[in-house]
Amino acid sequence: QVQLVESGGDLVQPGGSLRLSCAASVDIASIFMMAWYRQAPGKQRDLVARINHGGSIDYADSVKGRFTISRDNAKNTVYLQMNSLKPEDTAVYYCYVLAFGASPAWGQGTQVTVSS
Repeated sequence: QVQLVESGGDLVQPGGSLRLSCAASVDIASIFMMAWYRQAPGKQRDLVARINHGGSIDYADSVKGRFTISRDNAKNTVYLQMNSLKPEDTAVYYCYVLAFGASPAWGQGTQVTVSS
């Protein structure tokens, strides 16, 4: 069972930046995909960004040009750098990891609030 530890959520003003982190309990070499999802109150959980084993990256249209997903193989960690934040980015952000031969794993969630 893959364990994930998220951090980085906070209250930030519109136009500000935050970086979320998600550390996995397994070697990144054994991970097929790492991703960030978000869920706003009363809405479904949506994909924000993902990076797969080969380094291919996808973003939701709503965050393209503002958010960047990256990973540190030495730390088994995936990051989400969020710039030019908007109030509509307010949500609980969840890390998601799919490792080879393991069940999908979700982080505990971290709250991001964009408000003046």
